[in-house]
Amino acid sequence: MKGLTPLRIGQQVARYPIVQGGMGVRISGARLAAAVANAGGIGIISTAGLGLNSPYFDPQRPGKDPQTAFFAANRLALIDELRLARTLSPTGVIGINSMVATRDHETMVRTAAAAGVNLVIAGAGLPLRLPEYTADHPEVALVPIVSSVRAAQLICRKWERQYQRLPDAIVVESPRYAGGHLGARESEVMDPALSAEQVIPALVAYLREEVGADIPVIAAGGVWDRADLEAMLALGARGVQLGTRFITTHECDAAPAYKEFHRQASPEDVVLVPSPVGLPGRALRNPFAEKAIQGVLRPQGGCFNCLHSCKWRDSRETYCILQALDRASRGDVVNGLIFSGANAGRAKEIQSVAAIIQELTQEPPQALTPVGV
Repeated sequence: MKGLTPLRIGQQVARYPIVQGGMGVRISGARLAAAVANAGGIGIISTAGLGLNSPYFDPQRPGKDPQTAFFAANRLALIDELRLARTLSPTGVIGINSMVATRDHETMVRTAAAAGVNLVIAGAGLPLRLPEYTADHPEVALVPIVSSVRAAQLICRKWERQYQRLPDAIVVESPRYAGGHLGARESEVMDPALSAEQVIPALVAYLREEVGADIPVIAAGGVWDRADLEAMLALGARGVQLGTRFITTHECDAAPAYKEFHRQASPEDVVLVPSPVGLPGRALRNPFAEKAIQGVLRPQGGCFNCLHSCKWRDSRETYCILQALDRASRGDVVNGLIFSGANAGRAKEIQSVAAIIQELTQEPPQALTPVGV
């Protein structure tokens, strides 16, 4: 079987063309990211909601505004996660995933760049100002997430015109299979025009013929095994991004109950749920998801004002997405929202990250000597 070509993104080179997807809140933290980096892939820490389950957050502290406390805790928690990831993986490729839709997106990107992160992946909106946030750290690779060629065109034109640079790679996320929030309305999720088969070849051609730059395209959504990886490479992608596959690992940062819920899931448990951000999310069916689908959830608790657009904050509709994801990541699989890709139900056991990378690469275990160890 043909070996895999290393993945170069800007100044960073990963032994294998495998990127671990960013999963908030505290599903993909330092431990998962470091394990993937040590096995030769690119490990990603999600910046979303890091502060909630951290020693820095105490909303009950007298005189402390909960929103201010939340954002401050997020920044400090990110610094801790990046330090831990680098301790665990001294020379591996470590990045962050930061959502444009969050109100502290700029702060988190600037913080990560100053802390020595290798690359920044940004989605949940068009990251049109991303180069501005990392201007003092040109060595940091910048990777936007798109679901269409048009979105990539807007980003490339804006960045080239205003910042005289282009993306170091582009992630194409297919809403048909991706987990978490989907970059499409519910009526568009299954649209063939947004499929990997349509978008990836068209984007590769655009980057080569019109932009004239060697920008790797990374396929995300629906990648589970070696066959899926090879199918994406055949379309012209240079690498793949996997999220759900890494949840059922020993190193995943989520609570054991969260991982076990994924392990026990069946394909029929995967559902689309409405979200306060206004776009659907893909999750596993549980009592919380059922209530969200039925529209019977009512606002409870305080608001951390974490998103630019939020129906829960602005019109007291639906639920707090941050608190729902946080409950799940801590192990409350009844009252929390459990995001998942369409491949949920395929995991049969809790594995090590190294075992999954070995399966994907089809290389002998001795080839997976941890990077930097």
